Amino acid sequence: MLHHARPSPTLVVLTLDRPEVHNALDAALVDALHARFAEVAVDAEVRAVVLGSSTAGKFCAGADLNVSNAERRKVSDDLYALYERMLRLPVPVVAAVDGPAVGGGAQLALAADVRLGSPRARFRFVGPGHGLSVGSWGLPSTIGRRALELVLSQRFVDAEEAVAIGLLDRLAEDPLRIATALAGSVAQLGRDAVRRAKEQVVAGEGLLARLAEERSANAAVFTGEVPFGR
Repeated sequence: MLHHARPSPTLVVLTLDRPEVHNALDAALVDALHARFAEVAVDAEVRAVVLGSSTAGKFCAGADLNVSNAERRKVSDDLYALYERMLRLPVPVVAAVDGPAVGGGAQLALAADVRLGSPRARFRFVGPGHGLSVGSWGLPSTIGRRALELVLSQRFVDAEEAVAIGLLDRLAEDPLRIATALAGSVAQLGRDAVRRAKEQVVAGEGLLARLAEERSANAAVFTGEVPFGR
């Protein structure tokens, strides 16, 4: 479900492990991610986190569509709480995207502080077709006004384009290995200085407020307070 490794006292590596459904997010997997990030938040030894997949060629297909509507509602809201937890984490999260990142999976990568991808990486922010706004909280500060085209078209963005527009920081044939090496080097930096730098970036872009707004609006769709779909 979720593998946890600690190559050193200062580094945590989390890998999604539901390859049969392309690492789709169900309640159990989201709960496990929450638990691990909560542990990191209070562990003074940890300096960086890597988030990737245990299976090459995969990242995350988004919310699991094979669960009940009630679980989908819960997963959606819990994912927004997870993105907030990642943004508030006092240490950086480095995402290793080695395959498609769709919907909630794309936002999982977006909530990371650094994104490395393989040539197999692809992003798709699916939402408006279902009456939802997905990723609008973080895309503008990452790629600028072209964010609206990605949200409205709901198209796939391949790895080369993702690097060109800033959705990926760089490409690597083995992004999990390179992400782990990068996180290891970050772990040698001053923890408090890194924390301040992350806080300043998150605050400067207003990410927490925009995330809260998107979370509230999408929750209203799921609860029927606003129309669902077209």
